[in-house]
Amino acid sequence: MKKNVVLSSLVLSMVLGLASASADIKIGVLAKRGAATCMQKWGATGNYLSEQLGEKVEIIPLKFVAIEPALKAKQIDFLLANSAFYVEMKEKHGINAVATLINSRKGQALKEFGGVVLVKADSPIQTLADIKGKKFMCVKYSSFGGGHMAWRLLKDNGIDPKKDCAEFLEGGKHDNVVLAVKNGVVDAGTVRTDTLERMQDEKKISMSDFRIIHPAENEKFPFVCSTRLYPEWPMAACATTDAAVAEKIGKALMALKQDAPAAQAAKVIGWAEPSDYQPVKDCLVAIGYGVFADVAVAAQTK
Repeated sequence: MKKNVVLSSLVLSMVLGLASASADIKIGVLAKRGAATCMQKWGATGNYLSEQLGEKVEIIPLKFVAIEPALKAKQIDFLLANSAFYVEMKEKHGINAVATLINSRKGQALKEFGGVVLVKADSPIQTLADIKGKKFMCVKYSSFGGGHMAWRLLKDNGIDPKKDCAEFLEGGKHDNVVLAVKNGVVDAGTVRTDTLERMQDEKKISMSDFRIIHPAENEKFPFVCSTRLYPEWPMAACATTDAAVAEKIGKALMALKQDAPAAQAAKVIGWAEPSDYQPVKDCLVAIGYGVFADVAVAAQTK
């Protein structure tokens, strides 16, 4: 009889343990600079949200190719990824933004970001047109700041990187693209704004090693930039996430103070109400990317 009681207790403990584990709130985060850097940056946000909600909030670093499978398998409850991923996953899987990131640079609050087209300081490439016939590297074909923005810029200037460049390559990480340009592996590359400045702060590069192609003039924007600006990354709730939990996460993020450990680790000012992501959709339609490829074809045939 005692054995049965002990076994029943063990089974109950296991069930409760599994229920507890399944009750954790999981936030998938695009690890654009690798899993270790992702956790250094966003781990404190997970801790902050855990304290605010009274439930464990776990940060799950995701590679670019792992985001959609994680959504399909319902392995995450929220997604923090680039704005293009958000727009496409909203179209395909019904995710919905609950807050928009406010980036920080030297105390300035930034709700927008852009893309940078860079070459070595001594490169013969002077204009976008000079990139034709050259090796051009993006972070990933699915990267918004490190791919789509410059892709649209090139197309707006009569250059299709898939057809007009000697090679249109993926670097995998933002740092890899910068170093590939520096080391002459490729002729030109593109990364999201603030990448060069942060790598210089980390003493990985010197800004003087590079030259920016098609530099945008915007006195209010503190990073070097080549493209138009688009809304920053959103925190999005998955379609299956409880609406009450989504609301709590959104409110907790927007209540985050600039001097809080989570904000300091992420190097952000905080969070705001969700931005309008229509400009992001317009960009994806312009380059005919992913789920919007048919939309782009239809527009061209009108």
